[in-house]
Amino acid sequence: MTELKYKRNFCITAHIDHGKSTLADRLIQKAKIIEDRQMMNQILDNMDIERERGITIKSQAVTIPYHAKDGHDYELNFVDTPGHVDFSYEVSRAIASCEGALLLIDATQGVESQTVSNMYMAMEHDLTIVPVINKIDLASADVESVKHQIDHDLGLDSADAQLVSAKTGQGIDELLEAIVNKFPPPSGDVNAPLQALIFDCHYDEYRGVVVHIRVMQGRIKAGDTIRLMSTETDYRAEKVGVFKIRYEETQILEAGDVGYVIAGIKTVSDVRVGDTITTVNNPAKEALPGFKDVKPVVFSSIYPIDSNDYEELKDSMEKLKLNDASLVYEKDNSLALGNGFRCGFLGLLHLEIIQERLERDFDQVVIFTAPSVKYKVVQQGHEEIFVDNPADYPEGKIQSSEEPYITATIITPTEYIGPIMELCRIKRGTQKNMQYLDEKRVELSYDMPLAEVLFDFYDKLKSYSRGYASFDYEVTDYRPTDLVKIDILINGKPVDALAQLCFRASSAERAKQVCERLKGEISRQQFKIAIQGSVGSQIIARETVNPVRKDVLAKCYGGDVTRKRKLLEKQKAGKKRMLMAGNVELPQSAFLAVLKEKEDN
Repeated sequence: MTELKYKRNFCITAHIDHGKSTLADRLIQKAKIIEDRQMMNQILDNMDIERERGITIKSQAVTIPYHAKDGHDYELNFVDTPGHVDFSYEVSRAIASCEGALLLIDATQGVESQTVSNMYMAMEHDLTIVPVINKIDLASADVESVKHQIDHDLGLDSADAQLVSAKTGQGIDELLEAIVNKFPPPSGDVNAPLQALIFDCHYDEYRGVVVHIRVMQGRIKAGDTIRLMSTETDYRAEKVGVFKIRYEETQILEAGDVGYVIAGIKTVSDVRVGDTITTVNNPAKEALPGFKDVKPVVFSSIYPIDSNDYEELKDSMEKLKLNDASLVYEKDNSLALGNGFRCGFLGLLHLEIIQERLERDFDQVVIFTAPSVKYKVVQQGHEEIFVDNPADYPEGKIQSSEEPYITATIITPTEYIGPIMELCRIKRGTQKNMQYLDEKRVELSYDMPLAEVLFDFYDKLKSYSRGYASFDYEVTDYRPTDLVKIDILINGKPVDALAQLCFRASSAERAKQVCERLKGEISRQQFKIAIQGSVGSQIIARETVNPVRKDVLAKCYGGDVTRKRKLLEKQKAGKKRMLMAGNVELPQSAFLAVLKEKEDN
């Protein structure tokens, strides 16, 4: 095994699209742990969905060997992390298993909001930070300006900044030397009782649960009987090893190592991210401090299209939860859609990714209800309750309601300030601060309701700023709001899965949008279908799906008008009888149409 002083554990962190995965590709290529013919772009993004969208969703760990200029062989363990704000929990877990962080900054974009928040996250864990300026090969690269931003905005020393081009491989050798020289080796006693932090896991059909660990103290060998400290369950470690794109068995992992353990764990609920693994023979006295509990901010219910698939969906959710520790869910039930789950997500992109992963990885075709946030509601004469599901909204007189607020930080080029300030005003934002970072960029700080950010805010921000504005937020507190529940009625019958909680002033517009979209999705019947949006007993929006009609007058060539009227009246009475007995089948696309935002609204 490599000595402790020749190991380095670090992560690559940055704002979205600054080139983390490409830099990881170059480091892997340099180490020659994979043949050139098997090499492909974004090799660590192993999900189809990551490749299609060009984003990293899962943090991926890799161990690479490096022969340094001082003549020693080093073992570099690094983690490529996501950049999107919805996956910041992935980043925090990766940071907890490292001693250093490469903070990547795009030479054309400069310091953006997620760059700043990732840097603070790394500082909280006392990581050594090395700034890296990427994309220096591009014609639009402005290295001097970015160096000024590193000094001015981040408070780091720009003299330490490494200049690289992850695409061409320029500066990678110098970067590897900097990793060896600037990052400290891991600490830990190889002979102490085993303490290994579980920072990730995933489910493998043939191996069971594969646990990703960072060994803090002691050593773990294949054949050891290990204990998961939070659930007090014991397993035999069948295989241990490191990640070199594929699994590479090493038979032993020591303090400072990052690797995996396969112990034939089939009970998915036994394994928790943030738990500590120790040995049964020589157990550690206490568990390591895990990760702080993740707080979901967006809630939505999820149902199988066929109610017979509920058990399959339950298994799929357990396996997905193992792979994505930030997913929170509990059982739920709907009159319209049957049994399902109420889920909490870190943001709308997170919700979208979970939906796609359920469909692709587990072949589950599911329906999601409209997303909501968690409100505080006080009924007259009752205590305060939290409501995130419209079905739980109390009937009767509401004394007061409060909604979560966020502090939104937007960094944008100065020419787009006008439309962005107008967008924030429409979304009920209150400006807190406006600071010019330099002559080209300005930082806007707003207090705004989280519910307003859920629907199309991010898309509009990107289109108004031509993709240059960056957005980051943190949930701060609850503030009073005027909350109402919108019920959607189809032929007078409420569809509980389409109900939404909404700010009163926006309710008519929201109900109108839902009714319009449903009208486009519901197929015409033999009778007229009324689609209505209501708040309490008041109808605030209506659309009508006209019936399919047979031309009963086709056989009347001429003759008396009363003959025609009689036939039409007869048809009308038949339609009325049908309406009383008729049920409207809502297709799955109708639920999805309500969830998706229209491009032009």
